[in-house]
Amino acid sequence: MNPTNQLEDFIRQHGEELLRLAYTYVKSRHVAEDVVQDVLIKAFEKPEAFRGDSQYRTYLYRMTINQCKDYLKSWQYRKTIITDTLRNRTAATQRIGPDDEQILGQQILALPVHFREVLVLYYYKELNTREIGELLLIPENTVKTRLQRGRKQLKLNLERGGYDARYFYQNEY
Repeated sequence: MNPTNQLEDFIRQHGEELLRLAYTYVKSRHVAEDVVQDVLIKAFEKPEAFRGDSQYRTYLYRMTINQCKDYLKSWQYRKTIITDTLRNRTAATQRIGPDDEQILGQQILALPVHFREVLVLYYYKELNTREIGELLLIPENTVKTRLQRGRKQLKLNLERGGYDARYFYQNEY
């Protein structure tokens, strides 16, 4: 198999999952695609960088999260945040009745990154608290605390938006 085909297979195998993860951080499909492209090319070109301390999937998650955090600290992000905020305010006044999954997704994306990342990794990526702690380089008890506080903040945000939080997470509240 030639290198081009190998890279395409590598992207097909890991790309979509990493794209969803990146989107939860950067909230832009275009930026998430750029982040994942950079991560996958780096991982493909330097396989020896993976030391085997964790699962390969966890290694790719860590690379993606770090790349997203670097982007969120960048001048490019800060420069565009004002424009996006204005667009979001305009869109919020033109509610067209999104379905429940969209509402929940929007509320999760509105949470601070430290809550959002643990909720996404726990509920959507189905990692346990130990795996999340290893991935984010934080103690497992910190993960548990952030999960608890993130759920509480999500519930408050849903209720402030006029939604019954129990409807979304009947088993969590």
